[in-house]
Amino acid sequence: MAVVLVLAFFVAFIVLDYFLNRKKALVTVPASAQKTAAVPRGDYVDGFLTPENVSYHPGHSWVLRERKNLVRVGTDEFAAALVGKIEKLELPKAGQWVRQGQRVASFYRDGQKTEMVSPTEGEVMEVNPEVVGDPSLMRRDPYGKGWLMTVHVPDEENTGRNLVPRRLVREWMRESVERLYALQPALAGSVAADGGQAAEDLLAALPDANWKEVTGEFFLTA
Repeated sequence: MAVVLVLAFFVAFIVLDYFLNRKKALVTVPASAQKTAAVPRGDYVDGFLTPENVSYHPGHSWVLRERKNLVRVGTDEFAAALVGKIEKLELPKAGQWVRQGQRVASFYRDGQKTEMVSPTEGEVMEVNPEVVGDPSLMRRDPYGKGWLMTVHVPDEENTGRNLVPRRLVREWMRESVERLYALQPALAGSVAADGGQAAEDLLAALPDANWKEVTGEFFLTA
């Protein structure tokens, strides 16, 4: 009799647990929400947010591994601040094959165009329609809602070798800021120290600065 009671208890518990958790199991997180929640706020290097869980390309784009052979791509905050307030953004179409180092993103401002190279190689799976419709997202939330595209990368090992080694990221970002000072000394006061935040649009206060040349210098497209 005791065995029957124990079995009945477990059956009742399983049924109760099923109904309590049924709704939870049916709740799914939209793909866009998954994409914008993965990168935590974190480390600043000379005024620029530089999260540790993304990998950086020397041309100031970043890569975040979503799962095996699938990465998300965006611009780092340094690049977004250099680009500033753009009117238009062009990206590859889904299904297009992009090569590492190939020009894949075009930014338009005041009748000029600057470009950024791809940090990886593979097939474009998805382009972020929100950032295309509102390019300001790239500056406001470069590691979240301002992501650019996802790419299926068959050879992660080899493409990863051309990214900035994690142990050198801070030094690389500092060197970029110092080079920017050298090119545009008037910007020194616009870039905050560690823990602060850089100006929203770095070149806006410098009408004589050549936006295309300065951005191209750091995006490896000059």
